[in-house]
Amino acid sequence: MANPVEPSPLPSPPTAASREERAHRPGAPVLTLHAVASEAQRARARGFVFGSSVFFGLSAVLVRLATRAGMNGGQVTLVRFSFGLAAILGLFAARTGTFRPVRRWLLVSRGLFGAIAALLYFLAIERIPAGEATLLNNTFPIWAVLLSLVLLDERPTIHLGIALAVATAGVFLVLGGGSVRLGLGTGELLAVVSAITGGAAVTSMRALRATDNAPTIFFAFTVGGVLVSLPYAAGAWPSSPVAWAAALGVGVAAFAAQLLMTEAYGALSVPEAALWQQLTPIASYLWALTLGESIGWLTVAGVLLGVAGVVYGSVLGHRPAQPHSRHAEMAEGIPLEEP
Repeated sequence: MANPVEPSPLPSPPTAASREERAHRPGAPVLTLHAVASEAQRARARGFVFGSSVFFGLSAVLVRLATRAGMNGGQVTLVRFSFGLAAILGLFAARTGTFRPVRRWLLVSRGLFGAIAALLYFLAIERIPAGEATLLNNTFPIWAVLLSLVLLDERPTIHLGIALAVATAGVFLVLGGGSVRLGLGTGELLAVVSAITGGAAVTSMRALRATDNAPTIFFAFTVGGVLVSLPYAAGAWPSSPVAWAAALGVGVAAFAAQLLMTEAYGALSVPEAALWQQLTPIASYLWALTLGESIGWLTVAGVLLGVAGVVYGSVLGHRPAQPHSRHAEMAEGIPLEEP
């Protein structure tokens, strides 16, 4: 996290209340965003998304382990979000003032859509092969880009569109060596709806980063997750220590992944962040090699293609940064630093 800024003779940044008031003043867009981030901020954010992809990939493998050991997808979801909620409440207790909700209804939408997306993905993994579920779920960048175009006016460049197509092709090769067969059933439907709600969740998160910090947004996500998965607490729970260890591992990995991803959305547009998140299924497959899964030449080609797409999009895909003064940032209510 960033260190507090040095004292300066400039006026104090606007309060959370004043930022919220500006965000909803007459004539203002419904969803407001930061100014264009500097290259240094984008580089830092890309590192965060890369880290989140590694942790999300590990989380997917641990979900597989937990469900194989007898815990259903809803129970894994409940354990994951319960751990996340406990961890973020511990952070709030340790760092007083970190919890600063501003745009409450947008926080609710982030929590609701994100929780539903996670639950449906876990339920899909129970019903169809993990590669198929991940491939369908990973269409969320398409929905996120469409929603951000309409709601946030974030238009991807031609280079970024090409990069996203290349990275997606790489993901397809990785998830099954190019031989994934898509069916039409309950599992597939769950995975597709998970992708749509996931796109809505990241669009909400991107808009929220103009006013709310990453821990506050993550808190909304975990509350929503606990609420939607709570009904699964009523069923019979497995006694296998492997199932519990794997489910707790999902909680730890997802906690780290979500905080890193949420922080990154303060500097990256939805299309660019979605491009980097195409590394998640690649990381998931590479983690799955620890479970004895084989790797073929098509899979290697897919990994290289996915990485090439991400690199290409990161170098050429973003729009040039526009100069933005500190005075202008303060006038627009953009927080200079936040925990």
